[in-house]
Amino acid sequence: MLDVSRLRVLVAIARTGSVTAAAKELHYSQPSVSHHLARLEAETGAQLVRRAGRGIRLTEAGRTLAERGAEILGRLDAAEAELSAHVGLSQGRVRLAAFPSALGTFVPRAAALLAARHPGLQVSLSEAEPPEAVRMLRAGYVDVAVIFRYDLEGEDDGITTRRLLDEPSYLVTASEALETSPDLAAFSDAEWIAGCDRCRLHLLDMCSRAGFDPKISFTTDDFVAVQAMVAAGLGVTTLPGLALAAARNPSVHSVVLPGSTRYVLAATYGAPPEPPATSALLDALATPGTAMGDP
Repeated sequence: MLDVSRLRVLVAIARTGSVTAAAKELHYSQPSVSHHLARLEAETGAQLVRRAGRGIRLTEAGRTLAERGAEILGRLDAAEAELSAHVGLSQGRVRLAAFPSALGTFVPRAAALLAARHPGLQVSLSEAEPPEAVRMLRAGYVDVAVIFRYDLEGEDDGITTRRLLDEPSYLVTASEALETSPDLAAFSDAEWIAGCDRCRLHLLDMCSRAGFDPKISFTTDDFVAVQAMVAAGLGVTTLPGLALAAARNPSVHSVVLPGSTRYVLAATYGAPPEPPATSALLDALATPGTAMGDP
């Protein structure tokens, strides 16, 4: 049987890239980390690392075990949290990952509401774009992931979602280029600013439907930086409503794009019923008014 402590060592090495960094993260001495690693190789009968210059690299077997080990450790942590929650909502913890504009708008309100309802419950918040948040959810590092999608098709296996908000998209231009109609085709010759991979694909799709391929000159996930670029006359962009609600640059102009909706969802992993703490967090996120935000 694999030793959990030794698995933690291997996962830490995979995450940090070195024995020294893993030892620092785990508060172990370097000889202790090396000892655990050697014992794990003896237990598995596989070479998990190899020398690379002055450092080490994981072998294919090591990478495979580290990936599975991260999932195992995450589920163990999740089990501890669930057991704590079953003791009662006066204690225990619940963990949530959310994308930046959700963390900048309705998630703190939901966390405050949860704290008011259950003062003894510990809530932890992590920032993560949807793909990473789902990976964290599957691995058991978080109990709830607030994600977004531009369509509601293709649900992930084992993932259950609750629809929180239908979020409109906006055409964002410089204030001196005010538009009364959100006609993307009018900006077919403009420089464009794109966001994350999913948002970029959505932009390309919208422009394709408008009959042109946008010239994307800048790419950044930072919606504050995007608006600053627009205000400086470097290009135009599209942004979801939560991004404008979280931080609005007064020098930009925005117009709703009809038929362009981003769906904000609360995702959990595994079969219902949810642990009490997770259910309480979901209820707080879904409370009417919590997820509202006017850009």
